[in-house]
Amino acid sequence: MKHPLKRQLRRLATERPYQLVAGSAAALVLVSGAATLSTGEAPAAQQASAAVAEVAPRLDDVATRSEARVATTPSASASPSVSASPSPSAAKATADPDLTRTAAPKPPSTKVLNYDYQAQTTYYNCGPAAVRNALSAAGIERTQYELEAPLGTTEMGTNSALDTTRGLNQFVKGNPYRTRMFAGTPSSAQIDQLQADVIAAINDRRGVVANIAGTATDTDGGWHSFPGGHYIAVVGYQNGGRTVRIADSANPNLPSYWMSTIDLANWIATRGYSA
Repeated sequence: MKHPLKRQLRRLATERPYQLVAGSAAALVLVSGAATLSTGEAPAAQQASAAVAEVAPRLDDVATRSEARVATTPSASASPSVSASPSPSAAKATADPDLTRTAAPKPPSTKVLNYDYQAQTTYYNCGPAAVRNALSAAGIERTQYELEAPLGTTEMGTNSALDTTRGLNQFVKGNPYRTRMFAGTPSSAQIDQLQADVIAAINDRRGVVANIAGTATDTDGGWHSFPGGHYIAVVGYQNGGRTVRIADSANPNLPSYWMSTIDLANWIATRGYSA
């Protein structure tokens, strides 16, 4: 029995501490058991049992301390916590828009130019008369006769709004006038454009000249008919441009009247205007 016990003790000596303790307890049991068998004394066996009972808590304690060491060892993969901090760009307040710039003032809902009305002097020079009345609102005085050549007016009249635009720009600085032509019945977009053009021109102190044909009714129910064509001047507006003031050189007894912008657009249909 001695040689096997020695080998067992040598092997246990090379193990970890808690294994050594367990091995020692086992050896003690074996020794005690052998002693009991040889002497038959029971107290030795009881002492060996007490020794094993004492060793068990120590094994638990060794394991607990080992687990604690493992738990407190920092993991290699753990990364240090980084506290979130706002970036300089995020912390910087968004710049307010340039409050020094002021929005362009809205045009008045109603405006009528101060112009010098004159009826046409011949049956064919309604074009020069309309241009003359429009120019007078800008403080430009020209006779109808002086305007016949710039417009290319003859006894056959003035050809189109292209001619009135060209004539107006000869006398108004900056060539502000543009021609808009209607190929047929005006669309809603064209009516809106006419309204916008009238408002812009009137607030620029410029009358609009329109080439019209056919029949139209003013806001008072007056009937105006020019089957062969005619030229009129628009010298004002009201209701935000939904109604326009017309200076008509055809009849000195009715020099001006109001008409809806829609009716004016339909009166211009197939022709054009200078604004």
